[in-house]
Amino acid sequence: MQTNGHLTNLWERAKTPLAALGGFIFLIWLLELVDWLIFNGALDGYGIKPRTANGLIGILYAPFLHGGFGHLMANTMPILILGGLIVISRGLKEFFIVTGMVMIIGGLGTWLIGPSFSVHIGASGLVFGYFGFLLLMAYFERSCQAIVVAVVVLFIYGGLIWGILPRGDGISWQSHLFGLVGGVLAAYLLGQRETRDVGEPGAAPGMEDEIVIHDSYDM
Repeated sequence: MQTNGHLTNLWERAKTPLAALGGFIFLIWLLELVDWLIFNGALDGYGIKPRTANGLIGILYAPFLHGGFGHLMANTMPILILGGLIVISRGLKEFFIVTGMVMIIGGLGTWLIGPSFSVHIGASGLVFGYFGFLLLMAYFERSCQAIVVAVVVLFIYGGLIWGILPRGDGISWQSHLFGLVGGVLAAYLLGQRETRDVGEPGAAPGMEDEIVIHDSYDM
C-alpha cells in the first residue's frame, strides 16, 4: 500500500511536466507535417545560417524544423526519454531553463563556426544538451538521484558523445557540440544554485546555393 501511494504521488508530480513535454514534441511533429503538406519543405530554409544577420533568427526556429520525418523520428525518442528524465527528476521549470540555454548556446555556437552557405536544422542539439545536463548534474550536485539518472543515461545513450566529432557527412556536429556545451553550462549553473540553497537556513537540499545540414546522430 505504501508503494502504491508513493507511485501515485510520483505520478501526480510528473503528469503535468510530462504533458508539457508531450506538447513540445507534438508541436515539432505538427510543424513538420505542415511543412510537408503546405510548404513542400520550404520552412527548412529558416534554420541557422552561419554568420548572416537573418540566420540569427534560426537559433529559435532550428530545433523545431527537420529534414523529413525520418530525421524527426530519430530525434523524437531521445527527446522523450532524456527530456522526460529532466522533467521527472528536476521539474518543469528546470526543463525550460535547460532547453532555453541549450537552444541559445547551441544555436550561437553553430552560427559562429558552421560552414558558410549552409542551413542547420533539427532538435539533436537539444538531445545532446539534455544528455550533457543529466550527466554533469551528477557531478555538480552529487545526489543519489542525480547519480542514478546519470548512470541510466550513460548506459542508454553513451554512444552519443561521438556525435560531437566532425565526420564530413553533412551532419551538423557543430549543433551537437555546442548543444552539449549548453547542457553542461546549465548543469553547472543549476548545480551551483542547489549548493547555495543547501547552505541557506531553512532551504531544502537539492535556398540559393545553400546546403541544409541535418543534425542527426549515431548512437
